[in-house]
Amino acid sequence: MKLLGTSLGKEAWILSVTALIIAAALVYFDDSAPSEYTSMAEDMKTLEDNFRLQNKSCFILGASGETGRLLLQELLERSIFSKITLIGRRQLTFEGKANDDLLQEVVDFEKLDDYADAFKGHDVGYCCLGTTRAKAGADGFVRVDHDYVLKSAELAKAGGCTHFHLESSRGADKNSNFLYLKVKGQVEAEIESLGFERFAIYRPGVLLVDRRESRPGEWLARKFFGAVSAVCSTSMSIPIQMVAKAMASNTLLQPEQKTEILENKDIISLGKVKGNK
Repeated sequence: MKLLGTSLGKEAWILSVTALIIAAALVYFDDSAPSEYTSMAEDMKTLEDNFRLQNKSCFILGASGETGRLLLQELLERSIFSKITLIGRRQLTFEGKANDDLLQEVVDFEKLDDYADAFKGHDVGYCCLGTTRAKAGADGFVRVDHDYVLKSAELAKAGGCTHFHLESSRGADKNSNFLYLKVKGQVEAEIESLGFERFAIYRPGVLLVDRRESRPGEWLARKFFGAVSAVCSTSMSIPIQMVAKAMASNTLLQPEQKTEILENKDIISLGKVKGNK
C-alpha cells in the first residue's frame, strides 16, 4: 500500500507539472465565447422569493450520487420548493433536521410503470441518474443512462411535470461513434420529443470531485484537470458543486427557448451566481 501511495504521489506530481506546461496550449482550443449567462443581472434573492411564493414541488432522481447529493443540499439551503421528493432504488439516510421534511419514493427501475404514482404531482424534475460502462458494462450503462432516464421522464411528463432538468455530458451527440456520448445524445433528443414546457440540458465537462468510489484512472484525470483549472478556465472540466448550483439557479430563470442546452461555460457562469443563503 505504501508503494502504491508513493507511485500515485509521483504520478500526480508529474501530471500536475504537465498540466501547467500545456495549460497555455489548451486556451487556444478552448471555447472562449462568452456565456449568455455571464452578464445576467437579475437579483437572485428576488427571483428566489418570487419562485417560493408559487408553492412548487420537485423530485430528484439520483440523489445518492455526487451531483444529486449536492443538488439536494443546494435546494434545501435555498428553500425554494414547498416539497422535495427523492426517487431512487433505496431509502437514503441523512443527518440534520433540514432533511426531516423530505419525501422518499423507493422504486424498482426495472418496473417503473408500476411506480407511476411516485412521479405524479411534481412541477419540476431533476435527473442526475447515471452510471459508467466500467461499472455496469455496456448493456448496464445503456439501461441506466438511457432506459431508466427516458422512462422516468415519460412518467414525469404524464404525471404533470412541466420543467425537466437533465444532467448530460459535454460532447453528447446521438450520432457519435462513442457509446457514452451517443447514448447521452439519444436520451437528450428523446426527452425533448416528449414536449415538456421547459427542458434544460446540462453538459458539464470532466467533473472535479473526490468520489467516494474512485478508480486510479479517474483520480489521475481529476488531478490533471484540477491543475489545469487552477491556471486557466477551460471548457473541459468543472467543479461538481458548480453543476448543482447552476441547476438550482437556472430553475428560477425564464429563457425564451423551450429547450435549452447549457454547455460547460454556461454552467460555470450560472454556478457563480449567488443564491439566497
